[in-house]
Amino acid sequence: MIIEDKMNILKEKLLLMADLARGMVTKSIRALIDKDDALSKEVIEVDEPKVNDLEIEIEESAISLIALHQPEASYLRTVMMVVKINNDLERIGDHAVNIANGVMKWLIPKPNVKPLIDLPRMGAGVTKMLSESIDAFIQGNAEKAINVCRSDSEIDNLLDQITRELITYMMSDSKTIDRALALILVARNLERIADLATNLAEDVIYMVKGEVIKHHRIKDEGEKDESTKLD
Repeated sequence: MIIEDKMNILKEKLLLMADLARGMVTKSIRALIDKDDALSKEVIEVDEPKVNDLEIEIEESAISLIALHQPEASYLRTVMMVVKINNDLERIGDHAVNIANGVMKWLIPKPNVKPLIDLPRMGAGVTKMLSESIDAFIQGNAEKAINVCRSDSEIDNLLDQITRELITYMMSDSKTIDRALALILVARNLERIADLATNLAEDVIYMVKGEVIKHHRIKDEGEKDESTKLD
């Protein structure tokens, strides 16, 4: 089998991994909104093992491809990006599991602290970023990847807004503390997923242009900023 065929198979496996991770995020958010215990369990008991197994399979395939074919620079860069994206997708799955666990343990059994408005918005924004970063990879579209990077600040702002509001609830009624903290953890996990979607987009930019773009170094006008954010 020629290297191009193996590269295509590797990319197909990565797209399967991406679909699984994206599905886990969508299900965990839906479990929160609908108070769906079965959906939370599906994320934890069915989807997580699949993602973990596929991560190992993709990594082994990538190592085998490099060892057997010693690919030239352009191929090697793509393979290395596949390995990194694969790892980020597995971490996205972990965050989806965190959300599902919190929903199942703390939020489904009790009444809502408040109507869920901003968290579903945040979830929709995060899943959009993830979908667009995957599309950018499929299409080799650096501009679409740059737009994903620009969206990250919107998710950060929503996290701040949600956290401030829930702290207010906790201060006014101590009985809400456990549920409010659980909701803050959901928001923080969503923010981490957004960061990882941004990582994916940065990898696409590197793969297509050979340029290294760090978190929050892209301003709205496309200029680079000197600020950085720890991952």
